[in-house]
Amino acid sequence: MQTRNPIMDEFAKLTTGAMGLAQAAGEEAKAALRAQTDRVAAEMDLVRRDEFDALKAEVAALRDQLTVLNAAFAATKSPKKGTSTGGTPAGDAAG
Repeated sequence: MQTRNPIMDEFAKLTTGAMGLAQAAGEEAKAALRAQTDRVAAEMDLVRRDEFDALKAEVAALRDQLTVLNAAFAATKSPKKGTSTGGTPAGDAAG
């Protein structure tokens, strides 16, 4: 049979209250640190990771489009097969 000790009961209540207070203080400190970090990032004109990733994907898509356009441009500049100019190209004078 257990006996109830009022001193131990009060100590348990005090400990439980202190743990709750410590947890609340930890959450408050975490929120303050997050706010400070956000402020510093805004002052340094930094971007968030999701914004960076979106811009990176956009640049990759534009790079792919540029590659296609360059290939199409090169195809229009190259001489067509089967046609002959009958002479030497300009600027290629023998001499």
